[in-house]
Amino acid sequence: MSLLSFFSTGPDRPLLTNSAEVDRLYKRHRLRIMLAITVGYGFVYTCRLALSVVKKPLIDGGIFSAEQLGIIGSALFYTYAVGKLSNGFLADHANLRVFFATGVLVSAAINIGMGFSTVLWLSVLLWALNGWFQAFGAPAGAVALAQWFSNRERGRMYGLWSTAHAIGEGLTFLGVAVVVTVWGWRAGYWVPGLLCLLVAIGIYLMLQDRPQTLGLPPVADWKNDHWSGEKADEGKKGGIWASQRSILKLPAIWVLALASASIYVTRYAINSWGILYLQEAKGYSLLLAGSMLTANTVTGILGAIAFGFASDKFFKARRPPVNLIFGVVELAGLLLIFFGPPGKPAVMMVAFLLYGFGLTGLVTSLGGLFAIDIAPKKAAGAAMGLIGVFSYVGAATQERISGHLIQRGMVMVDGVRHYDFSTAIWFWVASSVVSLILATTLWRVRLRD
Repeated sequence: MSLLSFFSTGPDRPLLTNSAEVDRLYKRHRLRIMLAITVGYGFVYTCRLALSVVKKPLIDGGIFSAEQLGIIGSALFYTYAVGKLSNGFLADHANLRVFFATGVLVSAAINIGMGFSTVLWLSVLLWALNGWFQAFGAPAGAVALAQWFSNRERGRMYGLWSTAHAIGEGLTFLGVAVVVTVWGWRAGYWVPGLLCLLVAIGIYLMLQDRPQTLGLPPVADWKNDHWSGEKADEGKKGGIWASQRSILKLPAIWVLALASASIYVTRYAINSWGILYLQEAKGYSLLLAGSMLTANTVTGILGAIAFGFASDKFFKARRPPVNLIFGVVELAGLLLIFFGPPGKPAVMMVAFLLYGFGLTGLVTSLGGLFAIDIAPKKAAGAAMGLIGVFSYVGAATQERISGHLIQRGMVMVDGVRHYDFSTAIWFWVASSVVSLILATTLWRVRLRD
């Protein structure tokens, strides 16, 4: 059996004629699918972000420098970027349960291997492979949402799914921080790896292939939820490959990709270097620094849900007005983190709460929801992949630039390292400003009919 046939979607079954059975199956599977792609994907994040928590122990132990850690971290982002593009195109053709579960399984095994590595080239190689297999998750989730949830409910469902980012970050920044504090940096890889072995099994059991493989009608037919002309146009759009190619002709997709890349610079700057910044520049302990970043994930969950609900209910599924609101909130929190009054942990906590709320709402929209809105539904994975490759090239570039700027600002005083984060901070803030400007240019873009 070839690799492509192993991942390929199943054949369409004859449509069920019993409407009660159709309703029952849709309701049953939609709940299980949301749990798989949200809670499951949240746990999978711990296998992507573990490096963020173990950076200081690795630096203090003389195993890697900040610049070397930047190289390792960027390796994941580059392969994740390429993987989101290629896997996004593949996910439109794939059996989602097999596709997603396989990526999680391999990522878990790689994390276990990282706990044994103290060699730079091996860590770079493993973390790069991890990026590729982590890139199975987001396209699978996007396609599942497009296949199982209709137009006018997708914003809310996408918002719920986007809480996976915050769930995973919270589990990493607090849970893995506790693990590392108690058992050391190696356990920071091993525990998430072992946990995600179980998560892979759970995802396989709960996720489903396309509705048509179960004899169900398309979700837009079941919900009677078509945009004007959508149903009539379906037969004219050609196959999946034709739909995927068509997204390359949408100017808004390219602007959206650049806006997402810019906000991902800031997002992963805080995720990757925030704990080190709070430890070195603010003097917080690992647990207190982890708690600060966990706080932003709590409001991040609220932000993702609020974005989807507000854009669906108050703006008739238009995302740009809500992008502006959440962008201002994110930028306000970011400025307070870096330029707020010193020596006030309570103010810092408020800053992270604001930042998390605004950022996760923006990531919900710019990182995928808006793209799915304006792309053909048969090309949801490809649209997500195109946005993803820009987003994670931005994140990877950030990792290299930030690592270099932080290392350049390091000085030794009486045998103790001191870091100057000022140049890196301006780089991070400027990226948020650029993202907000680009997103605002899409104000008049409408959902695809």
